[in-house]
Amino acid sequence: MNDSIEILNDRLFPVDRATLFDAFADPRTLEQWWGPEGFTNHVTHFDLQPGGSWLVTMTADNGTDFHNRWTFEEIVPGEMVRMTHHEPVHIFTLEMRFADEEHGGRLWWRMLFDRTEENEVMEKFLHAANEQNFDRLERLLRQHKGDH
Repeated sequence: MNDSIEILNDRLFPVDRATLFDAFADPRTLEQWWGPEGFTNHVTHFDLQPGGSWLVTMTADNGTDFHNRWTFEEIVPGEMVRMTHHEPVHIFTLEMRFADEEHGGRLWWRMLFDRTEENEVMEKFLHAANEQNFDRLERLLRQHKGDH
């Protein structure tokens, strides 16, 4: 039995890779789409460099705040971000890869968790939650594309 849980999501978005990367790299834009449906975000610190930290408060639609703390591990501008989520609750690594394709930009999302009973329960929800995250990003990108 593998000692880690891997969750993979990817989607082709109707924008180029650079625009897709910028939707993450700009904290004001990131606040608008991060997290599953029903969450609002407030980024209080965002230092996009190796060893830099990211602090974001995610507020659920019932008003509950979740203070998230991340550390950026590796960044290749326009191509890849790898970071570690420290709190609340779940420690995991998220790697995001960005690539240009014929009809837009593709975002690959790879989450790695230690295999624990609690994380095995979470695994069932995380793929769907990530898809909601992508839905929110896609709506935002289409909305911005319509603005130009």
